[in-house]
Amino acid sequence: MSTRGRSYRYVGPVELKAAVRPDSGGCRIGSAADFDSWIAERSAAELTEPFTFVVGTDGVLRLAPRRSEHVACAGGDMVLSAGEISFMREADRWAVDEVSNQSTGYCPDVTSWSAVARALDDVGIERPSSFIHEVVFRRCLDCQEHNIVREDDFICVFCGNDLPETWNVDPIV
Repeated sequence: MSTRGRSYRYVGPVELKAAVRPDSGGCRIGSAADFDSWIAERSAAELTEPFTFVVGTDGVLRLAPRRSEHVACAGGDMVLSAGEISFMREADRWAVDEVSNQSTGYCPDVTSWSAVARALDDVGIERPSSFIHEVVFRRCLDCQEHNIVREDDFICVFCGNDLPETWNVDPIV
């Protein structure tokens, strides 16, 4: 684990990672100026939907259109968090409207929020105190399938066996 938190390896379909081209990552948002420039280029229609985001292992936020794959947004690299995020104009500044760790390619734990919070704070974007929509991911120890735990029901939807209480999606970690 790095000093910035646990990093997550891509665990989704191999063909999606194989399709990632060099320099195809999301837009790097390392400062308020970067965000201002990026958001100004978004259409009104784009702003009505969430965007794909990752926080790279360097702690920097990267943004891409919603239908982008997280692994493409990350340039195929490991991340500190991944999910979906939307923004709203609040008075004369931008703020996070919705944010989740919904990424079935990286399946980040809800504890990855701290990396998202730091990245948003570094850019000066107002944010909530946690993910608005927390997604709990687990890997079944029996059938090895990735699951989304709903309503604290830690049962594998594929084989019916119990799922672990703690994050375990990446067996290499």
